[in-house]
Amino acid sequence: MSRLFSALRRTQQISQLITQPRILTSYRSSVSPAQLRPSSTRSMATGNTDKITDWVSRNDKSGEFKRQASAFRNWISREPGAEFPPEKDRYHLYVSYACPWAHRTLITRKLKGLEDFISFTSVHWHLGEKGWRFATADEKLPGENTTPDPLHSDVTHLRDIYFANDPDYTGRFTVPVLYDKKTQRISAEIIRMLYYEFDDLLPSNSSQKLLDLYPTNLRSQIDTSNEWIYNDVNNGVYKSGFATTQEAYEKNVTTLFSSLDKIEEHLQNNASPYFFGSAPTEADVRLFTTIVRFDPVYVQHFKCNIRDIRSGYPAIHRWLRNLYWDIPAFQETTEFEHIKFHYTKSHTQINQFAITPVGPVPDILPKDEEVRAVAAVKR
Repeated sequence: MSRLFSALRRTQQISQLITQPRILTSYRSSVSPAQLRPSSTRSMATGNTDKITDWVSRNDKSGEFKRQASAFRNWISREPGAEFPPEKDRYHLYVSYACPWAHRTLITRKLKGLEDFISFTSVHWHLGEKGWRFATADEKLPGENTTPDPLHSDVTHLRDIYFANDPDYTGRFTVPVLYDKKTQRISAEIIRMLYYEFDDLLPSNSSQKLLDLYPTNLRSQIDTSNEWIYNDVNNGVYKSGFATTQEAYEKNVTTLFSSLDKIEEHLQNNASPYFFGSAPTEADVRLFTTIVRFDPVYVQHFKCNIRDIRSGYPAIHRWLRNLYWDIPAFQETTEFEHIKFHYTKSHTQINQFAITPVGPVPDILPKDEEVRAVAAVKR
């Protein structure tokens, strides 16, 4: 019961903060106005005339959510003469704790021991009509480094960094973004460059250096699973939740749960606590960030409610909790407040009144605890 009351109190506090106007603290800029133009002077950029908060065009009769491809693909490489070589404190990550794609980079950064090499800042969990904004100095949000932008003191929104790279950019302002402090260039294609390119800077024989998230002997299996898990599960929850027609919703939610059934069968027949092999791989990282959000958000907010994970998928539930409770990189980068408030208070196209459900309580169960229905079956 104490968990329930605590969750209620926090929801009330956050709701009050959202409705109260805030004054943005003024900072002296470290970047010239020619490089970063203020958000207020820029037009909306979504690739069309729709608002950023419209996830499916109101003119799209198919009702289908279509994810934008990354536009910035600069690559860090340890090859001699590379334009973007691995260097300590050269690169800075911009992430959102709410976003599963950004969450992957935080997990990978920690698994590979790159905390002292690549710094990061998390944006505020709220995404509004100008996209992601940075927290102000007076906002005390959970999660490490949820602060104003430490590199550009006058910047209030992530969009300004996009426009500094391309003044004519017309896509969405997505996270994660890897920022090169030397060239002021950005990249949105990140996690695989963290697997090996910094290894020469890590201590010899360290566990982080030896960890191979994309081992040669498993690459074919990882790539094959990535393709359908991305389309049907990682992106499938969004295609279900953002659908604006019944037909689009039913098609995508049915595919989603068929794929979850397939994952459940795979994990049931897998003696290892990991998706492939005897150690965490990319497959675990990519799937975890969707599954850890499933019960707290996707079941109700995205109407992915044929089953939940904790009562409907015992093998997936076991796999999820093993990663979360046993490997610090997974737990320490998961911020449920950011996750729950971002989805329910930013997606006005599907949640007009921005009401955040209190449950499920807790957000993730301990390894030795089950929901009552499951516990009763086990007796």
